[in-house]
Amino acid sequence: MTVMKTSMRNFFAHKGRMALSAIAVLLSVAFVTGTLVFTDTMGTTFDKLFAATSSDVTVSAKGASDSGETQSGNGKPPVMPASVVDKVGGADGVKSAEGTVFSTSVTVVDADKDNLSPTSGAPTIVGNWNANDARTMKIASGNAPRGPDQIVVDADTADKHDLKLGDEIGVISAVGTHEAKVSGIAEFQVTNPGAAIFYLDTETAQKALVGETGVYTNVNITADTGFTDAQVKKNVSAELGGAYKVQTAKEIADANAKDVGEFMSVMKYAMLGFAGIAFLVGIFLIINTFSMLVAQRTREIGLMRAIGSSRGQVNRSVLVEALLLGVFGSVLGVAGGVGLAVGLMKLMSATGMNLSTDDLTIAWTTPAVGLLLGIVVTVLAAYVPARRAGKVSPMAALRDAGAPLDAKAGLVRAVIGLLLTGAGGYCLYLASAADKASEGSMWLGGGIVLSLIGFVVIGPLLAGAVVRVLGAVLLRAFGPVGRMAERNALRNPRRTGATGAALMIGLALVACLSVVGSSMVASATDQLDKTVGTDFIIQSDTGQLITPQAVQAAKSAEGVKSVTEYKWTQADFTTPDGKTLEKTAITAADPSYATDLATEVVAGKLADAYRPDSMSVHEKFAKDHGVELGSKIAVDFKDGRTADLTVRAITSSDVVIDAGAMYTSIDTMATYVPAEKMPLDQLLFASAKEGQEAAAYKSLKDALHDYPQYEVRDQTDYKEALKGQIDQLLNMIYGLLALAIIVAILGVVNTLALSVVERTREIGLMRAIGLSRRQLRRMIRLESVVIALFGALLGLGLGMGWGATAQQLLALEGLKVLDIPWPTIIGVFIGSAFVGLFAALVPAFRAGRMNVLNAIATE
Repeated sequence: MTVMKTSMRNFFAHKGRMALSAIAVLLSVAFVTGTLVFTDTMGTTFDKLFAATSSDVTVSAKGASDSGETQSGNGKPPVMPASVVDKVGGADGVKSAEGTVFSTSVTVVDADKDNLSPTSGAPTIVGNWNANDARTMKIASGNAPRGPDQIVVDADTADKHDLKLGDEIGVISAVGTHEAKVSGIAEFQVTNPGAAIFYLDTETAQKALVGETGVYTNVNITADTGFTDAQVKKNVSAELGGAYKVQTAKEIADANAKDVGEFMSVMKYAMLGFAGIAFLVGIFLIINTFSMLVAQRTREIGLMRAIGSSRGQVNRSVLVEALLLGVFGSVLGVAGGVGLAVGLMKLMSATGMNLSTDDLTIAWTTPAVGLLLGIVVTVLAAYVPARRAGKVSPMAALRDAGAPLDAKAGLVRAVIGLLLTGAGGYCLYLASAADKASEGSMWLGGGIVLSLIGFVVIGPLLAGAVVRVLGAVLLRAFGPVGRMAERNALRNPRRTGATGAALMIGLALVACLSVVGSSMVASATDQLDKTVGTDFIIQSDTGQLITPQAVQAAKSAEGVKSVTEYKWTQADFTTPDGKTLEKTAITAADPSYATDLATEVVAGKLADAYRPDSMSVHEKFAKDHGVELGSKIAVDFKDGRTADLTVRAITSSDVVIDAGAMYTSIDTMATYVPAEKMPLDQLLFASAKEGQEAAAYKSLKDALHDYPQYEVRDQTDYKEALKGQIDQLLNMIYGLLALAIIVAILGVVNTLALSVVERTREIGLMRAIGLSRRQLRRMIRLESVVIALFGALLGLGLGMGWGATAQQLLALEGLKVLDIPWPTIIGVFIGSAFVGLFAALVPAFRAGRMNVLNAIATE
């Protein structure tokens, strides 16, 4: 009971000093809790959506996925004859059966040819208005489509693009472009998944999406009273004889939930990983806080020991304070996490996915995990300071309070730190020298962990050397104030090392990812310069295949010398060693592709691979399967016949662009694949006539104006787009790392605030002998800047080492250029100085306002 009273008294006596540590716990717990609540809510939302939109039993055409997606390489959804509806309708237990047709391989444009597809990556769906959709969509204005010139649009898309009744809309599919006017606007009766949805009447949808009437992509079945979905599925399957895919509503919902769940799991664990980094940084803050509080209470603890408190009681007293801090911060963190989840839902709604707070899902495990993590991490972080407090002897009651403990890093700590750092460096060396990326990645992971721990352990030893160098370079110009700032930073190397280490972790990851991202862009740019001989690349950023109409438009552009088509499909390969490789990718292109992409060839000529019944393979494939020039490979094309193709060229496997591709000509593929089954082009390559590059560029853009889903890029544009994609990914990661950096900044603030309290008497004496308030504030700011720059130097140096090693592994995959983004590195270093200045604002202000006489009288 005495321990509890003492802990409670100390906790509330120093509540201001605990506040920043509590904020660190709060932020970390909130991030974990918010992530779990948000992903659970997303799961609940989609579960409700899939349950509401699925019919009791669904019959799908051959080629449909388990989740109901019915797209194929030729841009048309696979279909079944209308007779299947009548056949299904006669099965026992079927109350009603309705044929539907829909496609997601479409682009919808307005009258100005602006794309109406979502920018969030959600699909654009065009289908026929049917009874099943009428359950989940309500015509809010206008009417359902009643002819080829009418189309219904969902209300969210209409609002976003300011569409009204009577506005013209164009539906672009592999069949062509179908134009209609908005006849109705439909509102979602369930959560909007973010998709743009359009409805045509049945016959028009068949013509616009498939090119023929009397066919459907699905049949929606309603079970009769007294029959379960499983019974109806069994009866329908028996009626159809296994010719089509038959699924219950639960099976489709489960398949959809699995697809969404895989994405959600990746997002959840990635976000939890960043929360873990924040927790790690928070540990340093908590250790520093309790270490300094214990040091400031040395005399008080000595008195407690003198009047009979045991080591265990003192130890428990500090741990109870940590427990109180953990509980307080974690409870607020759980509440903050729910608020964060709601904020993320609002953000998702702004991008088009309307998530309702009615679906907010807070499983009992979520607050339990948040509280457990926050409390356990806080108590564990306080264990070392608590153990130190228990070792305070009763004689400490005779010493001045605030005497720093363990001013120098111990020899054992230094040796352990050097060993760990050396082991980490050796692992990084082994990673850079690895022959296989899979082998090297294991060494890289070990090297990162060991070197990071090593730098943390050896931090106090490094603090002495690095701070002196920084002091000589930066602080000496500030005269005596600068020298005092340097000595304050050196006064307790352990504290400086721990404070700098917190910032080091976040900046090390930033530097590593910057080097990797910059090297990837530089390597890809280098490969483009060396291998791509075409002037323009035409493709869809959302993965849309290129329709035949768009191909013809590109070929008709003025100033264009040639347009190379590029297709991709799957086939079963039977190699000379007798092995059959199922669903192997094969690329078909026009012969001009051999000059559009200067792929390195190790045997034969790539141009010969485009001869009739010929192909190329890459070097690794040839080695693995005993293939050489002149070998025959039986290629059983998907949706086609088997061809015996002769290997005319063997390409290098050590490339970035089209790595692992095996080529044949489009004419060869067309010989064995029916015209209606031929896959659409993945992308196009266009070359301009001599001296007409600018004119051809403009002409191509004009020719494809009616097809906004495709981008025309020259090589400069393509490089910028590639850089933009990598920068977007890095910026998202930097945003998540910002949490750890914020916690690290709180650590600097807390360290300075507590050190000001610790040095109260010293500050009073300095003020008494003539140090002005301005000089005092400057001294504290300079001390903060030095600590921040110390952490930045360690972090950036460590991160660049990690990034350079990672690039060596990427070099094994063809990304051979190491590029250090010096502007980013220098910018982060300078930014760290401003972080130090910002962190010192409040502590410096409070120090400057101290009453000199009261400060001198402080014990």
